[in-house]
Amino acid sequence: MQYFPIFLDLKAKPVLVVGGGEVACRKVDSLVRAGAMVTIVSPAIDDYLKGLVAQDECHWIQNFYSKDQLSRRYVQVWATTDNPDLNHQVHHDAKQLGLLVNVVDDLPYCDFITPSMINRGRIQVAISSGGASPVLVRNLRQKLEAQLPQNLNVQADFAASKRNDIKQALPDVESRRKFWERFFELPEVEVATSYQALEACYRQLIDQPVTDVGQVSWIEFGNDVELLSLKALRLMQQAELVLYAQECPFVFVDSVRRDAERVAFDDEVALSPMLTKAQQQQLRVVVLIPQASTKFSLLIKQALHLKLASQ
Repeated sequence: MQYFPIFLDLKAKPVLVVGGGEVACRKVDSLVRAGAMVTIVSPAIDDYLKGLVAQDECHWIQNFYSKDQLSRRYVQVWATTDNPDLNHQVHHDAKQLGLLVNVVDDLPYCDFITPSMINRGRIQVAISSGGASPVLVRNLRQKLEAQLPQNLNVQADFAASKRNDIKQALPDVESRRKFWERFFELPEVEVATSYQALEACYRQLIDQPVTDVGQVSWIEFGNDVELLSLKALRLMQQAELVLYAQECPFVFVDSVRRDAERVAFDDEVALSPMLTKAQQQQLRVVVLIPQASTKFSLLIKQALHLKLASQ
């Protein structure tokens, strides 16, 4: 991973943009949308930027850039001119003050890069190739745009409005997490376009007890993670504990839920006590084993027997 992904809160924070052309327009537009206090330095600026200045959306220093215009109060500095020497000078001056700087389309002079974004209100999906292939990222974004439902913003706003209510109804974090997992899996929620429809689903589900029922799911891995079924991926995203054979490719392990505990095992002998402990704790477990392996047959039969006995 070349870059550490992070979402910055720029609301009411000062940002300096050097340049006033088309590139500056794109950057300033995004910064203003994020609530940043943008200062533009340029002898002339695009009409769009003039409109933002007229609306007090940003401040314009109508002058050529000079080092004196920089200060440590800025949390970001952007160099967007079509003059590489000037952009590099801005980078040099900003680094002397310890500021984060981005020289647009000049990767070696960037402390950070901006990803391609998909916005659904509170839901934001960021995609980046580390500057390697903008066209590939654009194609990927188009595919994701077509897959992600437009009502994600409604779902996110509704969940945010229930933060206090659900804390009173379900006092522990684990119960709330399981509730929201069940809630967002409801077909009615997936197609809801109004607060009222989501409220009806919420009220119906909140009165149902959240049961702590553990389960063990066995998933075979091969050489191609794309051959995993949708059901396998869903179970991997729900698991609280993932046990995987030492030879399991990292891409499979990396596809599980981010906050799930991940533990490797050498063989079926080492795996057995791990499963026993997990079942006692009523955890949802995924076990990643090699394809067509017969070494784990007995453990699978035992797990199935325990599941049937508990029903």
